[in-house]
Parts: sequence; structure tokens; C-alpha cells
Amino acid sequence: MSDPHNLGESLTRLDAPDAPQRAGRRRSKKRFSGCLPMLVFVTIGVVLIAAAANYVVRPWVEDLFADPEDFPGPGKGQVVFVVDPGQSVSSMGEELEELGVVASAEAFVDAAEAKDQETRGIQAGTYLLKKEMKASDVVDVLIDPGNLAQATVTIPEGLRVVDVVDRIAEGTDFTKKQLNAALEDPEALGLPAFANGNPEGYLFPATYTITPQDTAASLLAAMVTRWEQAAEDLDLEGAAREIGYTPAELMTVAALVQAEGRGRDMAKIARVIYNRVENPGTAGQIGRLQIDATVDYALGRPLTVGLTQEERETTDSPYNTFLHAGLPPGPIGNPGEEAIRAALEPADGDWYYYVTVNLRTGKTKFAETYAEFQQYQAELREYCDTQSQAC
Repeated sequence: MSDPHNLGESLTRLDAPDAPQRAGRRRSKKRFSGCLPMLVFVTIGVVLIAAAANYVVRPWVEDLFADPEDFPGPGKGQVVFVVDPGQSVSSMGEELEELGVVASAEAFVDAAEAKDQETRGIQAGTYLLKKEMKASDVVDVLIDPGNLAQATVTIPEGLRVVDVVDRIAEGTDFTKKQLNAALEDPEALGLPAFANGNPEGYLFPATYTITPQDTAASLLAAMVTRWEQAAEDLDLEGAAREIGYTPAELMTVAALVQAEGRGRDMAKIARVIYNRVENPGTAGQIGRLQIDATVDYALGRPLTVGLTQEERETTDSPYNTFLHAGLPPGPIGNPGEEAIRAALEPADGDWYYYVTVNLRTGKTKFAETYAEFQQYQAELREYCDTQSQAC
């Protein structure tokens, strides 16, 4: 048995700081434990730096040396672009980007610098461009003086084809003979098949620029192209399938709406038209649209408020909606985008009548019953009795 005094002395020596082997092993273990967190931290840092380099720095470097964003072309629609006297190429690029003509001002500037001598000759004036054009194509248009617009012509909403011809002939060098000859070639105009060769309804109202290269035919074709763009934007054919009408019928409704209403009333008028077509004999009506504008169209005159009852009852035409049920054979004018949208998205309601009770402001009231309709008619008569001009 060991001496208890010697055992205590041994334990004291083992725990003492001057025991070299035991103390040395303990210090080595502490150094390893302190380095491990540091190694983990450094490893994570390296991973994060590598990730940043891959996802941030690398794309930034690639963008720095990549070509500027550009559209493939050839573009769509129509954009009127005006070059001001003394305007710089960079300023043109910024404006073209804002208009959606080019994808980036840088692409336009680069394309212009590639034709430095020619771009110095860009003349101030109005040019007809498209949305989403290739930058180099835009430069080609601008450096050619032949593309300078010589005039503009504005076609308001609702004009009939004959009125469109008159407006163009008055504002340009094109003659009525040239315009009418162009209208007789529906294929060259680009009319949709469902128009059956009739341009009525498909000469889109807008402002058009005239260049030296334009002809009567190309101008009218541009109007049909502009209609195609609106029809595509509004998904005319898809909407027709959804509500159970043909695209041609929707364009007919849009033309009626254009002739009869304005602003937010358009969607309500469209609903009245659909209600009458779909529910003949309901709410006291006789199943006919009874729209004065259709009789004016049949008589070949602009919309008037002086239509007589005799004209309503005796005008022999399939367009006379006082004599014939349902929609007329086709559009009675050229509707704008707002009217087309109303035909595609009619308001919800059980209206079968409407009366414009104030011809000056266009205030219109909608009725669900014949009695209510008679009340609004009385309001209109009272309005007319108090006006200096006859209704």
C-alpha cells in the first residue's frame, strides 16, 4: 500500500504548472481548437467571394464589354419622330429609346457612328418610324432625305370611307380618283378576309405622315395596318370567340358604338346593342336596334339629328335598323380603339334604351323599361324646347 503522504505529493506534482509533459499536451489541444473557427470563417469568406465574382462581377464585366441592347427588327406599328434643328445624335438616341423605337440609345449611337459622315447630314423634320426597330435600320431611314415627311393628315374617329377619302384629298396631293382606285384593290390594302372586300370600318383613325415615297395606295394600306395592330392588341378574334360573335360583327358593333356614344357611355351602348340583338321583344322593344345613324348611313350622309320619322320608316336599305332586325350588314364608319374596346368589353346591365338628354354635353341616360325610356325622351324634348338651336 502506498504511503498517503507520497500519494498526495504525487497528485500535487501532476497538477502543478511545472509538469512539462502534461502541460505541453494541454496547450497543443487549445491551439487547435482556436484555429478551427478561423479556418471555417476563411473558407466561407472564400466561397462568398467566389460566388460574388460569379454572379455579380462576371456579369458586370460581360455587360461592360457586350454590345448594347438592340431589337432584331423590322419593327411594328407606327411612330412619328421629329428631328429638331441642331439636335445631337445622342439626344436623338435618348428620344428614340423613350418612344420604344430602339432598344437602347447606345445601340443607336453606335450605329450612327458607323456611318459618321452620312449621319452628319440628317435633316431636321418629321420621319415615320416603327416601334422595336433595329438601330441600324433607324439610321438608314434618318440619313435618307427622301424619308422626310412632307405633310400629315388626321382622320377622326367615326368617319365613313367616303369622308376619309375627302379628308385625305383635301390635306394631301392625292386625288379622289387615286384614292378610290386604291380602295378597289382589297388585297393590296391588306383587308382581313372577313371584311369581304369592304374597307368600311378598317381605315383606322389616327394621324398619318406623308413621305415622298407614299402613294394613295400605300397610305390607305398603312391605315389598314394600323387597324390590324389595334385588333391584335385588343385580341379581336379571341374576344369574338369568347362572346359568340364573329370579328366582322364586333367591328359592326364598334362602328355603331362610335356613332352613338362617347367616353364611358360606349360600353353601356354596346350592352344595349347586344341586349336588343340577343333578346328581341324584351322590355317593350320590338327586336330592332332602331339606331338613327344607320339610316343616315343608308342615305349616304353624315350623322344628323334631323332624321324624320318618314325617313326611318321608308328608307329601303339593309342598313336601316328601323326596318330590319339584328345588326346591319357591316360597319357604318371607322371606329377608334375606344369604341372597339367597348364592343369587346360591354358593360353589365339590363338596359334596352338610351337617350342623349343634353346634346351639348352628350349626357346620356340608360333605361331598362319602355316607361323609363319615355321619361328620358320627355327630358330631351324639354331640353330642345329651351335651346335657341333646334334639335
